[in-house]
Amino acid sequence: MNTETIKLGLKENWKQFSLLVMINAFVGGMVGLERTILPEIAETEFGIAARTAIFSFIVVFGITKAASNYFAGRFAQQYGRKKMLIVGWLFGLPVPFILMFAGSWNWIILANVLLGINQGLAWSANVIMKIDIAGKKDRGLAMGLNEFAGYLAVGVVAFLTGWIASEFGLRPYPFYLGIGMAVIGLIMSIVLVIDTEPWVNLEAKGAKTKKSEGSLFWKASFADRNLFAVSQGGMATNLKDGMAWGAFPLFLAAADLNMAQIGVVTAIYPAFWGIFQVATGKLSDYTGRKQMLVAGMLVQAVSLLIFQMLTGFYQFLVVAALLGIGTAMVYPTFIAAVADLVHPQDRAESVGVYRLWRDGGYAVGAVVTGVIADAFNLSLAITVTGVISLMSAGFIAFGMNKLNRPIKSAEG
Repeated sequence: MNTETIKLGLKENWKQFSLLVMINAFVGGMVGLERTILPEIAETEFGIAARTAIFSFIVVFGITKAASNYFAGRFAQQYGRKKMLIVGWLFGLPVPFILMFAGSWNWIILANVLLGINQGLAWSANVIMKIDIAGKKDRGLAMGLNEFAGYLAVGVVAFLTGWIASEFGLRPYPFYLGIGMAVIGLIMSIVLVIDTEPWVNLEAKGAKTKKSEGSLFWKASFADRNLFAVSQGGMATNLKDGMAWGAFPLFLAAADLNMAQIGVVTAIYPAFWGIFQVATGKLSDYTGRKQMLVAGMLVQAVSLLIFQMLTGFYQFLVVAALLGIGTAMVYPTFIAAVADLVHPQDRAESVGVYRLWRDGGYAVGAVVTGVIADAFNLSLAITVTGVISLMSAGFIAFGMNKLNRPIKSAEG
């Protein structure tokens, strides 16, 4: 495709962008399959009582997704975004079948290895393609719409699986949803998606940021103070999510909520996370990334510190929604900030490095939560996670300079 025939912007590329949003909803829905019912399956079907053992599936998921994010960024630059998206779906296809028929916890672990690779490759490729075609003036909105679709789907599928499990049992019926999502997502990716390399080449012609001559991994991880602030904030955010994934269903069950109520609370958090990202992503285009990041990390911290003090269903519902809003404030903003700070041709790998650290938080959160919960209780694990979020907000506030300022100009 000739760069003279293409333009940057959401309006100019709305058909392809809308397709990618829809596909990312299917990618997110694959994670929602496990949100509500997998900890319950561990206890009731496999007799696993230790929190560290139950959370092992999140540790494996986090490690494999984090590594896959990094390689998705590197390989997308070399072999194309579309190929990474398709390969990601191929890894996702077996997941619902394994979850349906697993006869031991080791099979659940295997399913989460494949799910981590699916999420790392498919979600990363999808994110990068949206950034490619959106252009700088719409970058925050593009990431808001991307994460809105993905995490709203997480919430919807988490609710549906909880409801199906309460009506028909933990297995196999809740996982039929995953088969449909994986098949449809793969077909759409093969038949309809266009690779976005021409848009990258177009933006690179007018880029003001210099292309990196050193190690992108080192720059995006430690050497650049802004990128380091973003990476640590992303890790703290997903550390919280790794905790919530494993601990919330068990904590809510101990508070005498039934399975349907647990499904609603565990769904409302990612649902609000998804819905509000459309607004917060676009707002960060005008307020600047730093202000949105600090505020979002503080909202998460306060929500977690309050959550472990609650006892009633509606109290949990309100604070889970607040936690989702706080996460929505930072999630698209982190990725938009990375894209702001690097050359277009460094984008794929830089986003991959950020997502490596961010999703490594899943594993760290699950390990920390499991160890604290086994040694003390789930309440303390939630509190510690809130304190970590508070410390991360402080680091962004005082460690990040003002390079990623508000976007004031539009592209022609």
